[in-house]
Amino acid sequence: MKSNIIILKSTFFLILISFSFLSFSQNNDKLIVGADRTELYLDEIKGLNIAIVANLTSKISSSKSSIHLIDSLLKLNIKIKKVFSPEHGFRGIADAGEKVDDGFDIKTGLPIISLHGTNKKPTKEQMIGIDVFIFDIQDVGARFYTYISTLHYVMEAVAENNKKLIILDRPNPNGHYIDGPVLENKFKSFVGMHPVPIVHGMTIGEFGIMINSEGWMKNKIKCNLKVVPIKNYNRSVIYELPIKPSPNLPNKKSINLYPSLCLFEQTTVSIGRGTNMQFQIIGNPSWDKTNFKFTPRSMSGAKYPKYLDEVCNGIDLRKNILLNEINLEWIIYAYNKSKNKSIFFKSGFNKLAGNEKLQQQIIEGQNQIEIKQSWKNGIEQFKNIRSKYLLYK
Repeated sequence: MKSNIIILKSTFFLILISFSFLSFSQNNDKLIVGADRTELYLDEIKGLNIAIVANLTSKISSSKSSIHLIDSLLKLNIKIKKVFSPEHGFRGIADAGEKVDDGFDIKTGLPIISLHGTNKKPTKEQMIGIDVFIFDIQDVGARFYTYISTLHYVMEAVAENNKKLIILDRPNPNGHYIDGPVLENKFKSFVGMHPVPIVHGMTIGEFGIMINSEGWMKNKIKCNLKVVPIKNYNRSVIYELPIKPSPNLPNKKSINLYPSLCLFEQTTVSIGRGTNMQFQIIGNPSWDKTNFKFTPRSMSGAKYPKYLDEVCNGIDLRKNILLNEINLEWIIYAYNKSKNKSIFFKSGFNKLAGNEKLQQQIIEGQNQIEIKQSWKNGIEQFKNIRSKYLLYK
């Protein structure tokens, strides 16, 4: 009997140790974004005048709640002087492409300077009195998602004015694959500034290092740059964002479909702006009747959506499998279904595609396999460049 009690006690002790070890391992493996690793950058900004490039995604999460980076740093007596905001504004409610004016943060009183208004690059005057810039914005890993263009211009302004930039890195929810045509310089614009595929598979910190090291800024200028890395990040793991990164990417499914569906923005097809299924459905009023219909309405983040108040016949993609490549079948289908093919593509399509070839390939009737074969060499060359700047597995 006594020996049985000893065995039971020993077993209980081992189970207790096992649970403690499991709990310790889980805590150790918890993903921690760069913003939350203050021990890696706080000493470098104490006593200095700071400008922060941020939006609603710039938050630090805890087990019970989250706090905005700005509020967190102000509590630590960091001297934040200005906030710069990207497309969609500081609160993240402006429409895609909508001009955003300067203003003030209601909570802190800090001046907010829009980088999607009068200027997309911080001016020399706006940088006066600033020692260090901090960039903390959640990206989604697609070339035409403009936060990396904002990063480019911030880096350029920092370099030209002899300041320092700290990027607080965040996971890429589309970091598990690379796909798409590499952008040709002829089609460079704010929705594509760099010679990379549509889906590049890098975090915004890694991308910043690549911009700096590859000499992609004006006059090949270099920025005094530091990246605070994510702890326990593995790009093969699909990361679900705790906050939607922009008004029309409300969930994991929309973010996964975004690189494939954004091409429709410059066609006659709606991708669900003006509904609660943005970037998860496609349709057009003139298509033959389908089992799925939707009607775009004016709403926050989509005041004037395509086909406002018109019934669209379409396809519901919400149950589609998780993508690990760009799907071209949908745009090929939509083009073939179009009753007026001469107006299917709009003037900005080639800027999104990064070349004029994709549009021509679809018109010529090439299938997805044939089109993707033409991307192969460009992707391989990009992967060789990219490999030099990866911070994570």
